[in-house]
Amino acid sequence: MSREIIYLDNNATTRVDPAVVEEMLPFLTDFYGNASSGYSFSHKVARALEHARERVAALLGCEPSEILFTSCGTESNNAAIQSALSIDPDRQHVVTTAVEHSSIMKHGEFLAKRGHEVTWLGVDGKGRIDLGELERAIRPDTAIVSVMWANNETGVLSPIHEIAEIVRRKNVLFHTDAVQAVGKIPMAVGESKINFLSLSGHKLHCPKGVGVLYINRRTRFTPYLIGGGQEHGKRAGTENVASIAALGKAAELAGKFMKHEATAVRALRDDFERVVLEAIPDTQVNGDRENRLPNTSNISFEGIESEAVLMLLDKQGVCCSAGSACTTGSLHPSHVLKAMGFSTERARSSLRFSFSRFTTKEEVAKALEILPGVISKLRKMTLAA
Repeated sequence: MSREIIYLDNNATTRVDPAVVEEMLPFLTDFYGNASSGYSFSHKVARALEHARERVAALLGCEPSEILFTSCGTESNNAAIQSALSIDPDRQHVVTTAVEHSSIMKHGEFLAKRGHEVTWLGVDGKGRIDLGELERAIRPDTAIVSVMWANNETGVLSPIHEIAEIVRRKNVLFHTDAVQAVGKIPMAVGESKINFLSLSGHKLHCPKGVGVLYINRRTRFTPYLIGGGQEHGKRAGTENVASIAALGKAAELAGKFMKHEATAVRALRDDFERVVLEAIPDTQVNGDRENRLPNTSNISFEGIESEAVLMLLDKQGVCCSAGSACTTGSLHPSHVLKAMGFSTERARSSLRFSFSRFTTKEEVAKALEILPGVISKLRKMTLAA
């Protein structure tokens, strides 16, 4: 790089671990065969797929046969919902929340335009859904309930296992977008009532372009991509072997570093927040500060526009965001913060900082030197305008 980068946007994507790169390289060079071919040259490739499946299953706490490799979290989310809707023509109602990732939000809007009913559950000021409201929203014609495990903007955690129990009692399928949660908190999905779970490799220090849909072995599933018999007949298309091998290694490493996420990464986040709140007046942390991911901080800075802050921080090499990377450039304030009841002004003045095991104390200290000056400068400009 031409300049030093202080990367505090790990909920958007993560640095690829060098060990993950090493794992995938042989499948880009020597072992380039098609895993579906019948000759011995391709058998090693096929074995690599199954080894990766075992590693991901170990991280999630499920059976390898329940792991379906996809291209990304968005595909996984779409596949789960479309499968549920295809099972019973009399069950075409979807229940989800008003703070989901755009791949759920826009899919729900798409379905609503085509005659499906979608119930959007609200959240309180801390970003939490009401479980009683959730239970009341489930109807005899509900096909699926989808609730994200950890919010990508605030890091707020939902009580997923409790939600899954409620949904199962109603005899309805349950899906969770766990893209931000996987690798940061224990899962144990095999012991839960979860039918579908989505994850994405690039949030786990793996290259972009590979994801997973967990499908409980007792859950009916209709393929989203139709064609060949790859992925045990559940997803057509030649497998992205190098990236799948990489994801397997990334999952293994995520399991090893989970305690580090819960302690060292959390400490970095907490120290960062403490200094920001002490050094910069009129700042607030958005969301439930206790029940959230250990790496995520969403902070509002009264009297400024987040996009202006981002531009000034970028000039000094600091990377963070105003929300989801999938909505960057949108003229609309964060739908997550608006759903939490915040004013448009507060939503527009909020920034997300997200940390990882590659974030150093020195980087955080440097960011804390830069940020107060940027906020002060913008506030003075606003007053002078």
